[in-house]
Amino acid sequence: MPGKQELPSTLERSSKKAQRTWIEAHDSAVDEYGEGERAHRTAFSALKHGFEKVGDHWEPKDKKGPSDKQAAKSGAAARRGGSSAEGVDANASKAHLMDIARKLDISGRSTMRKDELVEAIKKANRRKSAKARS
Repeated sequence: MPGKQELPSTLERSSKKAQRTWIEAHDSAVDEYGEGERAHRTAFSALKHGFEKVGDHWEPKDKKGPSDKQAAKSGAAARRGGSSAEGVDANASKAHLMDIARKLDISGRSTMRKDELVEAIKKANRRKSAKARS
């Protein structure tokens, strides 16, 4: 099925460029691997190199590159799985994560370590996405 018809709801609320990135990567992966989970993982991996999830949508990153340790893997290592930062740019600076936490109005952010900020942003993103879907 073409990526345009399978577009996740968070991407429907994102820029045309983010949508195009996911669709093109998805369709290419479907040609290579067939329809299914692998095509979706590939599309999200491509998306996470240039965009980060902020609330219920994806925004362009200041600097392109993998968003977390899982996104940096390739080939068999990536397929083995592992935990993901769910679109949060865990490789960004603490100052950047603080800015995102401020946008999402996360309380207690000023006392959080970097890993705590990533977790708090992931939770806030999940809540905002669920609210937007309902």
